[in-house]
Amino acid sequence: MPFAQIFILEGRTEDQKQAVIEKVTQALVDAVGAPQENVRVWIQEVPKENWGIAGVSAKALGR
Repeated sequence: MPFAQIFILEGRTEDQKQAVIEKVTQALVDAVGAPQENVRVWIQEVPKENWGIAGVSAKALGR
C-alpha cells in the first residue's frame, strides 16, 4: 500500500488540497502500478512560523 506524506504551509484551500490528493494518487498509480484504492495520501499543514527558509520563518518572509 503506497503512502505519501505531503508537508505544505498552511493556507491552501480545500479544493487545492483535494487536487494534491488526486494528482499524487494518480502519480503513484502510474509510477508503481498500485491499485488506486490502495493509495493513501496524508497532507500535513505546517504553521508558517514553524517553517524555516534560510534561517528565517516563512511567516517573517511573508510567505
